[in-house]
Amino acid sequence: MKKTLLYRLFGIGKIPARYRAAAASEGILLSDEGIKGSVTYRNFRSPQRYANWKRQWYTASIILTRTRLLAFQYSTPIIDVPLTDERFQRLQFSLEDETALLIAFDASLFHDDWSGTIEYRFKTPQAQAFFDRLRGR
Repeated sequence: MKKTLLYRLFGIGKIPARYRAAAASEGILLSDEGIKGSVTYRNFRSPQRYANWKRQWYTASIILTRTRLLAFQYSTPIIDVPLTDERFQRLQFSLEDETALLIAFDASLFHDDWSGTIEYRFKTPQAQAFFDRLRGR
């Protein structure tokens, strides 16, 4: 699967160096960068915004280490949860097709004043491998 145009031209969507170093010390199991990603908000409410349904596309990266799951929107962390955290058990993992990993969760899981559902999609040829590892936890 091709990397995004922003990644190929400008390197946007790379795993930030400080996170890559930390992930390497934890033992990287799987990673991919410069991939297509999206976030979908369903019945979402927060103090700053709301949306009944909204989808945003971006260049993403995702890393699974022996100790945590990390995902980035451009270079901003959007998921950073240890595998031993009780919140990790409440994340819902699925495959939309063989190349799209879906991670969905209730918005209040990470922010007390948020509600609704947040869905992150990552288009990667390693989607099945990520899914198998994440479901095995």
